[in-house]
Amino acid sequence: MKTDLIKRLAEICGENNVLTDDADTAPYLKEWRGRWTGKTAAVVKPGSTAEVAAILKLANDTKTPVVPQGGNTGLVGGQIPDMSGDEIVLSTSRLNRIRDIDPAGNTITVESGVVLQAVQEAAEDAGRFFPLSLGSQGSCQIGGTLSTNAGGTGALAHGVARDLCVGLEVVLPTGEILDDLNKLKKDNTGYNLRNLFIGAEGTLGVITAAVLKLFPKPAGRATAFVALPSPEEALALFDRARNSAGTGLTAFELMARIGVDFTTRHVSDVRDPLSTHYPWYVLMEISSGISEEDARATLDGVLEHGMEHGLILDGAIAESFQQRADFWRLREGMSESQIPEGGSIKHDVSVPVDRVPDFLAEADKAVLAIEPGSRICAFGHVGDGNIHYNISQPVGADKAVFLTLTEVITPAVHAIVGKHGGSISAEHGIGQMKRGELAEVKSPVALDLMRRIKKDFDPKGIMNPGKVI
Repeated sequence: MKTDLIKRLAEICGENNVLTDDADTAPYLKEWRGRWTGKTAAVVKPGSTAEVAAILKLANDTKTPVVPQGGNTGLVGGQIPDMSGDEIVLSTSRLNRIRDIDPAGNTITVESGVVLQAVQEAAEDAGRFFPLSLGSQGSCQIGGTLSTNAGGTGALAHGVARDLCVGLEVVLPTGEILDDLNKLKKDNTGYNLRNLFIGAEGTLGVITAAVLKLFPKPAGRATAFVALPSPEEALALFDRARNSAGTGLTAFELMARIGVDFTTRHVSDVRDPLSTHYPWYVLMEISSGISEEDARATLDGVLEHGMEHGLILDGAIAESFQQRADFWRLREGMSESQIPEGGSIKHDVSVPVDRVPDFLAEADKAVLAIEPGSRICAFGHVGDGNIHYNISQPVGADKAVFLTLTEVITPAVHAIVGKHGGSISAEHGIGQMKRGELAEVKSPVALDLMRRIKKDFDPKGIMNPGKVI
């Protein structure tokens, strides 16, 4: 059966685009941190929407499970097949064309395998700006960012992936093609079908192309890296910055000192912008449609207020493009910098913005009661309440033993998230990592609707089985 299936897949997209050798399939079968590993009969790499449709029709007819995969940068295991070897991986890497750029309409139409950074660069070349920004933007693909509804550092001003998409092309499990590549801002002709697929993590179909929103390029940006005593002062500074800059406040990233230590220790070309160590930091950026001077004047006003009211202890302002890039490299390197520190128990959570300080204090207390030597590395997008609450093992601890505490620590952290009306998945999705917890945080009615949608779209259950629900 597998031999016949592989032969038929090769007939669809060519022998060179159906990988079966262990050495060839290995990069597609392991999550980049090594947490999930799978097996597959084949990795298939279609080069067109028509080929995706033919593959899914074949899979549906033969009841072959399909795991869609983009850049393999996901953090909850949604892109990794199981260990049965029965699932095939559908890589979107060859669907990499930019189909259209419309500067007048402020849209760009791209295939799902286009890398995020390539979209940013194409927008730049067209005199426009695409605001979605992730640490993995050099390798993550648009299909994956939409399938997980990724957020990132630009969500404060421009929203998450869902907010940046106006149209989709999707292949359904039956092989039917939904062409909804709509550029219109106003279209009230029935249900908004694209939103069913954004955030569905490949469980309802395969996104093959998207129409994305573009924005005017900022005329100027001003960036500061400031030190603060605690998250309470960060919240007060955020309130001032938001009132002063409005939608011009395009980033407000909170970082604990330990994250700065990890990043300067393990990430190349990163240094601490300040000579003295402080408990907490904020990376703040203000953009202006008028000029660099206008952005700087607004930033200066926010910083002066912060200093006068004891919110800011110290700070540095980027005086060049390189300094701005250095500040951002420090923030974006925080995830990778935790790997050399050993085992890490990670949480991607969100709470209402005004609850961020309370959540951090209560979560720290709970975690340290369970494992007093834990090193808590909290950072994230405080402007939208999304905190990456990561816990590194105690110095000298056994990694495997520490990771067994996940079963105790994660419920404790998520209980505090729930207490404050938050979410256990702010931007990384559910995948296989949080599937078991979904029933605890979703209402029975919501879960039932999700299961009914899944059954109606994918009655044979071939699309990314074992993920989300």
